[in-house]
Amino acid sequence: MSKKDKELKNEGVNELETQENPEVETEAQETQVDETEALKARIAELEDIRLRQMAEFDNYRRRTNKEKLELLETAGERIFTEMLPLVDDFERALAVVEDEGVRLIYQKFIAFLEKNDVHAIETDGVDFNTDEHEAVTTFAAGEDKKGKVIDCTQKGYKLGDKVIRFAKVVVGE
Repeated sequence: MSKKDKELKNEGVNELETQENPEVETEAQETQVDETEALKARIAELEDIRLRQMAEFDNYRRRTNKEKLELLETAGERIFTEMLPLVDDFERALAVVEDEGVRLIYQKFIAFLEKNDVHAIETDGVDFNTDEHEAVTTFAAGEDKKGKVIDCTQKGYKLGDKVIRFAKVVVGE
């Protein structure tokens, strides 16, 4: 008997067994269903892991981009904060000396700051605002000056919307 004949005979015997014994067929089907369910569960688990890792990486990327942006802004803030005493010195020099060269350098310096979004905080006759002003002292004033800035002892500055130096002011009471 050839090998092929033996295989056909074995298949025939297996078919007879499953026809004669339906429990064997049911067990085989249940085993296949169990394996299929296990594989589906594993696929779902791996898909969940993949989605979580993608979300985690996306959060990491956003966080590092935000940190880089904050680092750049903070570095610029420190530089501009250290330049502000120079602006104060220029203003004191202009109050004493009427030199055109000093005025020109001062104007260029202010233009540079404004180009980089550094602006002086308004203090002339505005309401006192603790978000922008620091009260050095209070001064008795009329009812119309109550709660308003009367004098500015040191200019304040903002970098964009962030205060980098509070304006030191005298407030009317």
